[in-house]
Amino acid sequence: MSIILNTTDLKETLLLTPANQNIMLAGKHGIGKSEILTSFFQEKGMKVVTLFLGQMSDPGDIIGLPSKVETKDKNGKVTAQTDFTPPYWFPVDDTPIVLFLDELNRARPEILQTVMDLTLNRRLAGKALPKGSRVIAAVNEGVEYQLTDLDPALVSRFNIYEFKPTVEEWLNWATANKLDNRVINFIQGNPSWLDGEDDGKKYEYKGMEKTVDRRAWKKVSDLMHGIDRITDLHKRIIAGIIGASAAAVFIRSAMQNNSLTGKDLMLHYDKAMKTVEKYQLHEFAILNESVFRFLEHTKLNDRDKKLAAKNLKQYIDWLRVNKKKEALANFVTTFEKGTYSEAIVFMVMNAPDVYDMLNEFVEKL
Repeated sequence: MSIILNTTDLKETLLLTPANQNIMLAGKHGIGKSEILTSFFQEKGMKVVTLFLGQMSDPGDIIGLPSKVETKDKNGKVTAQTDFTPPYWFPVDDTPIVLFLDELNRARPEILQTVMDLTLNRRLAGKALPKGSRVIAAVNEGVEYQLTDLDPALVSRFNIYEFKPTVEEWLNWATANKLDNRVINFIQGNPSWLDGEDDGKKYEYKGMEKTVDRRAWKKVSDLMHGIDRITDLHKRIIAGIIGASAAAVFIRSAMQNNSLTGKDLMLHYDKAMKTVEKYQLHEFAILNESVFRFLEHTKLNDRDKKLAAKNLKQYIDWLRVNKKKEALANFVTTFEKGTYSEAIVFMVMNAPDVYDMLNEFVEKL
């Protein structure tokens, strides 16, 4: 049974795992393994070197090129030996690095052989990595990939985890990175489409058919920015990014999208409430989450802080007065989970009445 880590778990695991222990992350492509690892270690001041092993055709790409070195003993006898010129990425200043071996199980057997000594002894062609260096590998899983069987001896040198970021983590990332609201709202309302699954079943891979992944949704967002009217050409471009099935569902949602965001409610309350008054429970759930993400990731000036605090209280009061018990319970449950720590800090600092009120509700649950 695989050990599953989400993004939060992975960061804690990286902190707790000694540098001399190797980590292998299994998972689908496009879920952010490289980006998360790079960001995490760069914040720690460590350089991350990514090697795409599946794209390498020769061991020299890893160990460097051979060169002839001649030495002369005290009697003048010349001896020739073969040495390897360190590859471009090899650290020469004795500063530890993070070596990220991506696509490990798509590498040629001769490439994998060069990895063996590296993972066990932190040595490459006789040269040692600086003390404190880390080796982390990533492998793909699934019938859609052309994979190389890994030697059990190589596998045994890694702590192995399945990396599976949650939808909530992706939505937080998407909000922080200002992805198009139509993409964010669609994934929040249809989370099974984030990784190309429907009702828990992955779509079957059929050769050249395009499938959905998280990287693809970022591409869709980049395309959607600045587009108000979706044309037939836009539809075809989107289908080329995420596949025809996902594109059909997304475009229908985007063209009918009247969903409010947390920003709409917090900064344009009166206008937003004309729509909120007609909401069903599932729409309140999406809006509530969006409010927390807005407060979590948005840097507000003093004027907007006061406005958001005022409107947040008005919204909670409106839910109470209009007896939207289930919608209020959903908001309180999201608050209680503590996932959005910065949003809670905002309430403590700017809307203490709301913070106290929500805590009272938690005690009554």
